[in-house]
Amino acid sequence: MRGQWFIDGTWQPLEEEESNLIEQEHLNRFKGQQLQESFDMEVSKPVDGKEAIHSLKLSRNHVDWHSVDEVYLYSDATTSKIARTVTQKLGFSKASSSGTRLHRGYVEEATLEDKPPQTSHIVFVVHGIGQKMDQGRIIKNTAMMRDTARKVEEKYFSNLATHVEFLPVEWRSKLTLDGDTVDSITPDKVRGLRDMLNSSAMDIMYYTSPLYRDELVKGLQQELNRLYTLFCSRNPEFEEKGGKVSIVSHSLGCVITYDIMTGWNPVRLYEQLLQKEEEELEDRWMSYEEQRLLEELYLTKQRLREIEERLHGLKASTIAKPPVLKFKVENFFCMGSPLAVFLALRGIRPGNSGSQDHILPRTICNRLLNIFHPTDPVAYRLEPLILKHYSNISPVQIHWYNTANPLPYEHMKPSFLNPTKEPTSVPDSESASAAPSPTTSPVMVRRHYGESITNIGKASILGAASIGKGLGGMLFSRFGRSSTTPQTMETGKEGAEGEDKKATTVGTPPLPHSSSGFLEPTVELEHRIDFELREGLVESRYWSAVTSHTAYWSSLDIALFLLTFMYKQDQEETDKSNLDTI
Repeated sequence: MRGQWFIDGTWQPLEEEESNLIEQEHLNRFKGQQLQESFDMEVSKPVDGKEAIHSLKLSRNHVDWHSVDEVYLYSDATTSKIARTVTQKLGFSKASSSGTRLHRGYVEEATLEDKPPQTSHIVFVVHGIGQKMDQGRIIKNTAMMRDTARKVEEKYFSNLATHVEFLPVEWRSKLTLDGDTVDSITPDKVRGLRDMLNSSAMDIMYYTSPLYRDELVKGLQQELNRLYTLFCSRNPEFEEKGGKVSIVSHSLGCVITYDIMTGWNPVRLYEQLLQKEEEELEDRWMSYEEQRLLEELYLTKQRLREIEERLHGLKASTIAKPPVLKFKVENFFCMGSPLAVFLALRGIRPGNSGSQDHILPRTICNRLLNIFHPTDPVAYRLEPLILKHYSNISPVQIHWYNTANPLPYEHMKPSFLNPTKEPTSVPDSESASAAPSPTTSPVMVRRHYGESITNIGKASILGAASIGKGLGGMLFSRFGRSSTTPQTMETGKEGAEGEDKKATTVGTPPLPHSSSGFLEPTVELEHRIDFELREGLVESRYWSAVTSHTAYWSSLDIALFLLTFMYKQDQEETDKSNLDTI
């Protein structure tokens, strides 16, 4: 916390706005005056009857200066005024009866060692739904993320002179939206549950509303810009030394942040639909009168567009439009994000290029990373929206915090999801006692969705590869999450034919693959986007489905993941600048 004026005894800082006013008045009145040489930070009672030499009126309080270092804060509430009047009539001084002593500066003097390391990277942490229900929650969550990041920094990045700072972005509480209209139409029965839904899930309905969507977008945009401006004003060297900015968004916050960066607006989608309808009208048969009216409508719309373009051109020449955000986003980390569903419903479909530009241009944001827990019911994958066949490729597994010498993420090869389906009618006891027959050739074993795929052995892999075309269908059949018991793939004649039929029914196109279970070089993503947390060995999936969406903040695995990417980029740029200097 920052502070200039502190309350005696508790040493809590005053509110920033009041503190700034007191500081400005103090400098105007007493600048250049000498403090007492024997000045002591302990409370020294003013001399009884000592009059105030200066006073300042604030909104709810007033401040009296009895000397340059004797400053008292008084409440202007009615009860406080009555209490002061009574005590003063009893012979007590105003300061000793109801005043609060203020100190300019903290109880301990600063030392050079107190100075925090230079901040090279700031991370704005954006909340999702539910902030109205629990105001200040994002501040607590960011504090948890900051604390875990500090532990990771001390263990893995203590040799670096810079550090990453996490700043909470609380954008919901300042919005008016419908006021109390929704509350007034809420029935009284099970009121607690209804209020919880109004304070959380209602944010999704607000965002899909054409009336309130812009208010949510502007609220977050203005808060991001305000915090960035404030940070730069207090850290003037940040921009000079090329400081970077990343955003960590959670849940619905990912969608709003994405729309701010890309400038997406539902009006564009509506215009595209109208254009499509016009094209469909032109294709069908119509009478002469209909055709004449349609041509007239087309010419009128074209003329309207020309006038609008000229008007926008005049406005642009007189008023330079400021950028939506005052900073370039280096990394956009999505946590528990439904962004992929929103994009799919907006018509985004897989392409033929493995570039992130298909959904988020690199000119807007250098790197997009989608982090999710495998049982998070709100989270969805982004990679299959860029290349369709990545729905058959497992997300990158995020390393455990205490993993020794982990493989760098850029060196991890894509691996196929386990194609075997778990039969719903087979009880756990049967599945636990099931063992591979002598003719079985196990290729891959996957203990959990979210754990790494294990290759059993080269000889058995080669044997499985020689079974025939049935295996190809098996590898690309729809993935069903396995149970906690290891399962193997059986490849008899009947099984091969059955899986082949299943693959044909699903209609997944065959992909080049190798016998090792890794993807052969073909159309691949430039950078992986989907990153998945690992499930615990004794973790209940049903319980995880309830808790996983809010479990990201205190995860050491995620803290290490975030810092790994941010420090790696900073280190690469430092090395590059050193080489350029040489």
